[in-house]
Amino acid sequence: MNNLFAPFQLKNLRLKNRIVMPSLASFLFEEGGVVTDRTIAHYRRRAAGGPGMVIVEACAVSPEGLVSTHQARIYDDRFIPGLSRLASAMKNEGAVPAVQIHHAGRQTSERVIRQRPVSPSPLPCPSIKGEVAALDQGAIRTLVRQFGDAADRAVRAGFELIEIHGAHGYLINQFLSAFSNIRDDEYGGGLTRRNRFAREVVEEIRRRIGHPHPLSFKISAQEFVPDGLTVGDSIRILKQLVEMGIDIVQVSAGNDATPEWICQPMFMEKACLSESAAQIRTAIRIPVMTVGRINDPVIADSIIADGLADLVCMGRGLLADPDMPIKAAEGRFDEIRKCIACNTCMASIFRKGHVECLVNPTLGRETEMELTPANPPKKVMVVGGGPGGLNAAWIAALRGHHVELFEKEPEFGGLLRVGAKPSHKRELLSLIAFQVTQLRKSGVSWHLNVKVDLEIIKEAAPDVVIVAAGSIPIVPEVDGVEKPIVADLYNVLRDNQMETGHYLVVGAGATGCETALHLARRGCRVTVLEALDGTGLNIETITRKVLFQRLKSRSVIFMVNHRLVRVVDEGAVALDGNGREKIILADKIVFAVGNSPRNGLYQRIKSLDIPVYQVGDCVNPGSAQTAIFEGAEIGRIV
Repeated sequence: MNNLFAPFQLKNLRLKNRIVMPSLASFLFEEGGVVTDRTIAHYRRRAAGGPGMVIVEACAVSPEGLVSTHQARIYDDRFIPGLSRLASAMKNEGAVPAVQIHHAGRQTSERVIRQRPVSPSPLPCPSIKGEVAALDQGAIRTLVRQFGDAADRAVRAGFELIEIHGAHGYLINQFLSAFSNIRDDEYGGGLTRRNRFAREVVEEIRRRIGHPHPLSFKISAQEFVPDGLTVGDSIRILKQLVEMGIDIVQVSAGNDATPEWICQPMFMEKACLSESAAQIRTAIRIPVMTVGRINDPVIADSIIADGLADLVCMGRGLLADPDMPIKAAEGRFDEIRKCIACNTCMASIFRKGHVECLVNPTLGRETEMELTPANPPKKVMVVGGGPGGLNAAWIAALRGHHVELFEKEPEFGGLLRVGAKPSHKRELLSLIAFQVTQLRKSGVSWHLNVKVDLEIIKEAAPDVVIVAAGSIPIVPEVDGVEKPIVADLYNVLRDNQMETGHYLVVGAGATGCETALHLARRGCRVTVLEALDGTGLNIETITRKVLFQRLKSRSVIFMVNHRLVRVVDEGAVALDGNGREKIILADKIVFAVGNSPRNGLYQRIKSLDIPVYQVGDCVNPGSAQTAIFEGAEIGRIV
């Protein structure tokens, strides 16, 4: 780790190591962009974990540049006191406080900003749609000044580095790229003219804040769309911006049409943008930060050692485990709770309006989920070693309880371990490994291959029982399900008695789609049957896009609006949307239509007059995130 933990000098700034938390949306601001104690707690916690620098999430430079009513803002002096609290909190924890300034351009909605979004050209956002208003030159000059005003406020708030957001399909990126800029004046056409707005922004900021303060520029080095930026384009752009006064560049990728390159799902390789960063680092004379699915300090160290970048951005990794830098510096690698690139953080922002994390239930709840010592310590029995039971066990033990954990299988993980069988989901195993390490370090006693019944509970004589018994797959009540053609879902995922041939997967939710891809990768022909008219409806948007690209490349067939009515020796019979029967030939049939809770033990324990709690799927089959959160909650209050 000598490379990753070497200090780094940038102008007058000294970073204690090469780890940077990049600007990463949390939306943990109150309506109107107000900084609260929760905002402070989130950023203080990240800074306290040991990164060299933390960049506060994108702050809007003008009201029409917002992407959310909960976005941070810097377009008025009234925001300076709250931002100053943020900067001070991070600096007091030993991290360089930085901030990103931003304008959404067309990548927002009228619902948020109460007017038509603005853009270099009258081209709507590919993802949000809706009419946009092309900026005239007077409005462009106003925006340049607003970026300068924002930088001035950032300095007054105490931030020691300012980053201009020129990536990810937002306003500056919209000017830079021929994909979104079809102007025919001095702000459009060739690359130099498309770069004029960015140059003017940099020049204005330098004029306003002077040269001592480091200035970063975040760029999408590649957009992966027709007429989009390439690494060669980005090098030409950056060389011009260096002349105007930028000191460091953060190399990202993607835009509003290719979000999988902005927040890479688990399908994509780790450090997938580091080669782009290396090309840019070779071509320009300023330092480079790399970003993109870097969740492991060992990988981060090798990036520095190999000269691919000067600094490594580890955003989601620090959401998953804010103490990752400290743990890595001390060699405690088995204690790092790694990001698994499930993109729950992104999904939660769109569904709930603020960030959450599957593996780290305390994200955004730093204060309310603080642990307090058990008083008095109790004898706690946990039944079930899936993600919820594991989390409940070690958190209860950390508080001082005497915890015994019982699992009927020979290894921990429950359905999470089965779910990790598809190759693109192997990183789920790192979460199980982390949980088991926590069991060991917190002093939990555990018993594998033990199926708990009331006699075992009576013999253990616990003060409290936590039941995390999980769930079982639902088998539809249709004729013929007992036929040998029906294969057990979990055996298929485990590759037990795996046979090739034509598989019919019934159910096109997350489990069905992932099972279909797993089978297709194993050389099987796959058809997916779905009673509804949609597929993958419960899958996070970016993950869904990449998953369906891969399903299509493997020629997986989807039959929507088809309801299974019976199983026959040669396959299945389904009703189509018009009520007509159709025979679907298959060698094997796999059901992926949901799970039912195992709650019988919980009901029986209630007769013993022992306090008992339920966690996870045995309450209501859902996600690993829910199970882990419930485990953390019960472990905290039991």
